[in-house]
Amino acid sequence: MTTRKIVQRGLWFEEFETDVVYAHRPGRTITEADNVLFTTLTMNTQALHLDAAFAAETQFGERLVNSMFTLSTLVGLSVAQLTQGTIVANLGFSEIAFPKPLFHGDTLYAETVVTDLRESRSRPGEGIVTFEHTGRNQHGDVVATAVRKTLVRKKPA
Repeated sequence: MTTRKIVQRGLWFEEFETDVVYAHRPGRTITEADNVLFTTLTMNTQALHLDAAFAAETQFGERLVNSMFTLSTLVGLSVAQLTQGTIVANLGFSEIAFPKPLFHGDTLYAETVVTDLRESRSRPGEGIVTFEHTGRNQHGDVVATAVRKTLVRKKPA
């Protein structure tokens, strides 16, 4: 008897559907170590991310998670379900917003809606997919949004 093997992958261009919410789970609880490591690796010396005493005196009362870490994690949470092994390249990001801050200990949940699909005019066998990503904290508050265009492979013949 032959046992089938299923390898986790993202979706081929033909498998994407518009106007469907792809909910990415599990979420990711953001730790102080995550925030400090990302912030220092990227040379972002913003005191709001690193200096607890400074941040305590701001309107937020505590350090904020670096918004670039939030964006990266938002996109990363979608990879296994949507683009693992099927993406060729990210083509660009637009309409990035951070309506509410994310704090240490918050859990980020991601969801994606595909808003546009079109075959590539210059690259046979590939298509362009436009994603609208939304990140919410554990309370359901939107903490990040972004539009991302990607080049995705079509299913091999």
